[in-house]
Formats: sequence, structure tokens, C-alpha cells
Amino acid sequence: MAMREAEPGDPRHPSPRPSPPGFVGREAELAALGTALDSGPAVVLIEGEAGIGKSRLVGEYLVSAAGRRNRSLVATCPHFREPYTLGPIVEAVRQATDRVADLPLSDLAGALRPLFPEWADELPAAPEPLGDVRASRHRLFRALLELLGNLDLAVLVVEDVHWADDATLELLLFLVARQSPPFSVVVTYRPEDVPVGSLLLRLTSRLPSTTTRLRLPVGPLDVSQTAQLVSSMLDAEHVSQTFAGFLHQRTAGIPLVVEESVRLLRDRADLTRVGGEWVRRRLDEIDVPPTVRDSVLERVARIGPHGQAVLRAAAVLAEPSDEATVTAVSALTSAEALDGLTEALGSGLLRENNRWLVSFRHALASRAVYEAIPAPQRRGMHLRAGLSLEDRPQPPVARLAYHFREAGRTAEWCRYAELAADLALESSDEATTAALLHDLLTKAELPARTVVRLVMKVPFGAFAGRDRHADVVDALRTVLAGGTLPPADEAVVRFRLGCVLFVTEDYEASRAELERAIPQLTHDPVKAARAMAFLAYPQGVTAPAETHLAWLRRASEMRASMSPADQLILTVDTASVRLMLGEEAGWEDAARLPADAESPVLRQELVRGQLNVGTEAVMWGRYAEAARRLTGSLQLAERHQYLRYRGWILATRLQLDWFLGEWSGLAERIDLLVDDEDLDPAARNKALLVRTSLQAAAGTLARDDDELLAASHTLGVADVGMSPAAVLARSWLLEGRVAEVLTLTGEALGIVAHRGVWIWATDLVPVRMDALITAERTGEAADLVATYADGLRGRDAPAPLASLALCRAILLEARGDRQGAVTAYDRAAAAWQALPRPYDALLTRERQANCLIAAGQPEAGLALLAEVCRDLAGLGAHADAARTAELSRAHPVDERHDVRRGRRGYGDQLSPRELEVVRLVVTGQTNREIAQALSRSPRTVAAQLNSAMRKLGVSSRTAVAVSALESGVLTDPPIL
Repeated sequence: MAMREAEPGDPRHPSPRPSPPGFVGREAELAALGTALDSGPAVVLIEGEAGIGKSRLVGEYLVSAAGRRNRSLVATCPHFREPYTLGPIVEAVRQATDRVADLPLSDLAGALRPLFPEWADELPAAPEPLGDVRASRHRLFRALLELLGNLDLAVLVVEDVHWADDATLELLLFLVARQSPPFSVVVTYRPEDVPVGSLLLRLTSRLPSTTTRLRLPVGPLDVSQTAQLVSSMLDAEHVSQTFAGFLHQRTAGIPLVVEESVRLLRDRADLTRVGGEWVRRRLDEIDVPPTVRDSVLERVARIGPHGQAVLRAAAVLAEPSDEATVTAVSALTSAEALDGLTEALGSGLLRENNRWLVSFRHALASRAVYEAIPAPQRRGMHLRAGLSLEDRPQPPVARLAYHFREAGRTAEWCRYAELAADLALESSDEATTAALLHDLLTKAELPARTVVRLVMKVPFGAFAGRDRHADVVDALRTVLAGGTLPPADEAVVRFRLGCVLFVTEDYEASRAELERAIPQLTHDPVKAARAMAFLAYPQGVTAPAETHLAWLRRASEMRASMSPADQLILTVDTASVRLMLGEEAGWEDAARLPADAESPVLRQELVRGQLNVGTEAVMWGRYAEAARRLTGSLQLAERHQYLRYRGWILATRLQLDWFLGEWSGLAERIDLLVDDEDLDPAARNKALLVRTSLQAAAGTLARDDDELLAASHTLGVADVGMSPAAVLARSWLLEGRVAEVLTLTGEALGIVAHRGVWIWATDLVPVRMDALITAERTGEAADLVATYADGLRGRDAPAPLASLALCRAILLEARGDRQGAVTAYDRAAAAWQALPRPYDALLTRERQANCLIAAGQPEAGLALLAEVCRDLAGLGAHADAARTAELSRAHPVDERHDVRRGRRGYGDQLSPRELEVVRLVVTGQTNREIAQALSRSPRTVAAQLNSAMRKLGVSSRTAVAVSALESGVLTDPPIL
């Protein structure tokens, strides 16, 4: 299994090739259209903006059962600079028929010769010219109506009538005004593009009473309908509500814009499938689809220069604005701006709200116009926007920061961005604060002292992913490289740099900066104490726990001189470090953490503290405490947008639910989290480790050993409650790779022993015990159990203590005390279940069952094995369930019948399958080699070898070989 996130083009989450969109959200309109046209002659006006789906609505009717019963003719008005007189109707007739000779036309049809010169041989002779233009046009209209009537039409559809020439509109008026119109008329148009005084506005004003009239406005889709439309393009798969909401906001629910946006996202590999639904990889911004851009700019080009200037000003302002501000930014006179506003609003590109503020109707239209403005002109317009907004009684500081930044005015940008950041922080909007300050620190050329001031304000917990942290690191290193800071300021920068490097897990560089900063922080004991607290964390180094606790004690010596707020921050660090290092006193520190705080800085520290305590509670096996802490931390993180902490909380919760056996929906939650591009890489690895364990239990794992090893080094034994090394070692042990397991677990436990923190070893020690016993190094196994017990003494750590109980049972079984081992396994299983860790409890019961069988109690053992098999399957551990079923079948058939029917088994005699295993043991083959030779699993071979040991009264592989040879049970050569 890959341990990295899916990249664009990754076959695990391929970007789909969108299908044509379905017909969504127009059912009521389609029904109304059908009813009107079925009721007799009707005139239907379908109105809506570009891309809203007017033509699609008509098309759906035409292919419906009702539409197919009636012959229809569809004419489309092209957008020509000089409209072709009656062109839409003429072209539609040409598409409907290629000859008129067979039609019963009167001499009146001769008037059509100028329109259809290709039919000159089939049409009657041209009539005598009329001196009156109106009379000539009336005769032409009558001729066209006769022709159309002879085509047996039921419905005439004219699309895009806002672009129709006057003659076509007059023809439509002529048709619909007749007392007995021969067919219905349907027209589609964009209200915003209908010229003032257009004849279209009169189309329904003088209809006969016998004609049905219907004006059918087509509006945008809502969020739910947007989701349905996108889903219809992606094989009907579910679309996340977040993505649908994002797309709806950017496209205003216009179907064509939605469709083009989805296609653009697909082309740029920005769609991925997570947890059975389609999502976008990043919900930040969306590019303007070329078709949308071209359409918008074409509409802009049809507007006069004053209207275009207003549109450009509105695009630069990018928010609802009053007339005075738009005028100032456009650089028009008041009269010119008024004309331009009137034209821009009439075009439908701008809209006015109930406070008389104007803005673009669609965000993508605004972006299309903005991106078309030449850069020098944009800068000037942003400057005018900033100067105009600056004069307000309450200047909008965030908008001023934006406009002055885009205008290239760094001093004003810095002043207003810092003011906006301060206001955001006061209102607990840390995400906005972080974005504003990050922008300044990484894009503005600021004096060193300004950088020092700003960097101390950054709420780093609101950063998502590593990129922004890396940007700040570069900015701070640039300041240090300048060499212009006095020692005190340099120490502050190094302190902050060390903190940021710690967050990015560059621990070695972080420690170097913090250790350099501490001697120069005598003027600021609070920062000095914080630096010492960071050095107390055990990540990234291999020093003994006492080294870290010494740093913590040095920091605590300064507590008395701290404010209550700074004391709380130190308490967070003290509780975190002590619990991570396995110190019981950490729980007393954790109990002093409040549930919330008023200060944004303290609130962020509480989120960090609750997360750390919850994470360590998982490590210790205090799962109720872990759930409570993680829930409280998540609530604060989501409320205040601490994105980095939120990812870690969710990853830790996944791990907790794995342990608790709450596996339903766990895989989908993992997929959703790991595909978040802003997730911290270490948190992603943590979630992926849960996925690996889940897939291994389910039997669906395609393991990648190299990446598991990499995760082991990335996460480290101190960082997670489940060890990647242990996950990999268990898999290797089942394959008989004992030597590799011993090497891997030896390295990891060497770190644990050196540092003296044995609560980190919950998963490592049992798998190493199994490897040592298999390698006949029982003495080392006994020493490991004793060392483990000493390391846990005096600690109320339920998970490590359950692990210790399991290890003691393994040792008893290895020493041949099977009855004692049965009792010890029972105690260990109960300890796991009390946590609860049902999966580990069941695996321990499996060991107990095998031990019962080996101890001569097959009835009890097989019954327990059947129960374990059933419960493992119910949990979702199908691979383990299959293995236990195989183990049950591996025991002699008559032993299992003995349980059910009372038949005798082989007793103390080796079964044929056991003899096969013993023969190969004599040749010196390992369990893995024997399994390959006999086409059995290594676990089955181990069970059969244990049964043979019991019957021969021995406890090692060597003794099995000697006893078998001496007793003469091997009468035949081994089968290879």
C-alpha cells in the first residue's frame, strides 16, 4: 500500500472524463412547457441568461414523447453584426426540406423567390412589385406562413430572439396575432440582451383569446441541483456538499458554467474520488473556463466605453460598491459614470442590491473582466480604489491592504494589513490574521524590525500544510542573514524560527536555533522558558528522558515570574512532555487545563494542549479520556479554524477508533482525510498507518515495506500509539522472516530502552517476544519481559499493561507451562477488552485457544477458536477470521469430531499433517519454507508444530527433531 497521498493522475483516484450533463432542476418548467403546447396554439417565451439552459429545456421537450408526436422546426438567430433579414426562418426551412415542388403552394409563394433562389424552378412566378414597402413585407409574410403551414408544423421554435433582425420579429408578431395560428411558437431569449424598444416586448401583448400564452423564466440551480448536475457528469457518483457549495458559489448555479468548470477541473487533474464521492483537491479558487471567459468578454465588447470602464472598476473593487466609489475607480466624470452604470446594469453583468450597491452577478464573470485589464491599468485602478476607500469615516482596512498591495504601495499595504490582522485576532478570526501576516512576511520587502514585530503575531496553528510555514522560515532566515539586528532582536527571531522549524518537524535545526536564542533571551524570561519547553519535547533526538525532563525543570523554575496566561502555556507544555515521557505527574498537569479561554492566543494553546493530552491518552490506553480531550480540541479547532491542529485531531481520532473496534466507515474517513492537500505530512502518515492496519486485518492490503519503514522513521516511536515497525514486523512474522523481525524490533526497542520510556512499546514488545520464542531465544524473551515490567512500574497505563500481560502469557507458553499460559492469556484478553481494544482481545483469545488445544483440551480450545473466528469476522477482520478457521481445520479431523460426536482422535500420536511438518523440521527448514513446500500458511505450520511438540513432550524445534528420530516416527524420507 502506498503511504503517500494520491497525486494528479494517480490510478487510485483517477480524474474522471466527464459525461454530458444530465437534465437537472427543470422538471417543473418542462411540465409547464408541455402543458402549454398540448393545449392548442400557444406562444411561449422562455427567458434566462446565457448558459442557464433555455435551449436544453426546449431540446428535452422535443425529444419527449409529446414532442416527437408533433413536427417541430427550430430556427436559431445568429449573433451577426449585420443580421441577415429573415435569415433564421429561411435557414430553418432549408433544413426542413430540400424541395418545394411537391407542396400545394399558391401563386403567392412566388414572393419567396428572393429568399430561396435555389428553388426558382419550383416556385411560382414572382408577383408584380408593390409600391408600398409595408404591403410588400405583408405579402412576403403571408407567403412564408403558407410555406410553413404546408410543412405540417406543430411547433416553431426560434432560439436567441434577442439577436433577431427586425424582419424576423415582425414575422413572429404577424404569426401570433392571427385568429387561428396554424402552429405554436416558442422563443428563447436573454432579457438582459433585449434592446430597448425591441418588438420582442410586444410578442404576447395582442394575442387572440384562443391562444395560450406562457412566460417561462429559467433560473439558476440551487446547491443541491448543482451537486446533481456534477454527479450526472461523473458516472452518477455522489458529489461532496462542500465541493457542490464551492462550485455553486463560483458559478451562481448557471448550468453551462458549472459544466465548463467541471471539465476544466478534470483537464487539470483537480478532481478526486474520496470515500465514494467526488471532491475537489483544493477548495480555494477556480480558474475561469475559456468558454465562460470568451462569452463574458464578448458581452463586454458590445457595451459602450463608459459601461466598460464601470465594469472594469467593479471587477477591481471585487465587492458590492456604491456609485461614488465606482466613479472614482473608473476615472469617469459623474455623468459618464451614470451612463456607464446604466449600461452595465442593463447588460445583466452587474446587479444592484437593496442598498444600491453594485457588483458582478457572477464571480467568474468578474474574474474574466479583471484578468483582461492590462497590468499597469490595474495598478492605477487599485490605487484609486485605495485612496477612495481611505477617505471613509471607518476605512475597510482589509480591503485597503488588498488594494494598496495590488497597487505596489508597500508602506500603506503593511500599515493596513497589520491593522486588519490585529482586528481579526481581536475577533478570534485567526485564519484571516494568519493569511494577512503570511502575505506581508513573504511578499513585502520589510525592515528587519518590522518582521520581528509581525512574526510574533502570527497564529501558526491557523496555517494548513507545510508551505506557509516554509515561507515564514525563509523570511526569518533572510532577516537573520542581513546581520542588522541587535542581539536581543536576533534572539527573538531565532526563538520564533526555532518554534516554526519544530512545527515543520525539522527538529535538529529547531534545536540549534533555540539553543542559540536562550542565552540572549535574558531580557525576556517568558520566551526563554518557552524555548526550554520546546527543547523538552523528545521528538527528533535520542537523548534519555531525563535530558528532556531537565529542560522542563529549567522552564518551570521561571513560572513564578510569569503572568497567568504564560503559566497556562507552560502548563500545556509540561503536561504534554511529561505524558509523552511516561510520567504519571503529567495527568495532574492535564487536569489543570481549562476547557476554553477568552484570549485567541490562549485558546490556540488550549487546542494544542487538549490534542497533546488526547494523543498521549491513546498511547497510555486511557481511551475515554482520549475521546473527551480530542472532542473538546476538535470543537475549538473547527470553531476558530485552527486547520493544522484539526488535521492532527482527526488523524488521532482515526487511530483511537481503530483501537476501539469502531471500524464501520473508518476507511472512508481515512480516504477523506489523507486526500486533504493541506494535511500535515506526519498526520497523513498517521492516518495511512491506520489504513494499513485496517487493510491487513481485512485481507485487502497491498503492502509496501519500504514505505512502512519510511513511516516508522518519519513518525518515530514517540509520536504515535501504534508503531509502523510493529505493523510491518507482524506481517513479516507471519511470513516466517524471523531474523528480519528481530532486527527491526531490536532497533526500535533499543531506542525505547535508551530513552527509558516503555509506554511507547505497547505493540513492539509482543511481536518481538514471538520472534524471540520462534528463534529459541527464550532467555532473552524472559529478560525483555522483566525489563518491560520494570519500565511500566508505578504507571497507570492500561494499554502497555495489557501488552505486558500478553507478553507474560507468551513466555509461560514458551516455557511449556500451557495451563498457566491459558490462565495468563485469559487475563491478558480481559485486560485488552477492558480498554476496550476488541481486536487485540480476540487475537489474544486465539492464542488462548491454541494453548488449550496444545494442553490437551481440544473441545474447549476449538469452541473458543470458533467463537474468535465469528467475532473477528463481525469486526471486519476477515483475514484473521480466515486464518483462525484454517487453524481449526488444521487440527486432526477426528479431534474436531471428538468435540461434536465423541469420536477418538489421534491421542498422543502425530497426525499425518503433523508428521509432514516434523519431517521438514528435521531437515532444518524454517516455518516459512515449510509453508511454501506444503502450500500452507506459516501460522498453520506453527500450530501443527506446536501440537507435535505437545505430543512429543518437548519445547523446541531441535528437541522435536531429536525426539522424532529417536522414537522412530519418521519411517519415510521427507517429502520436498
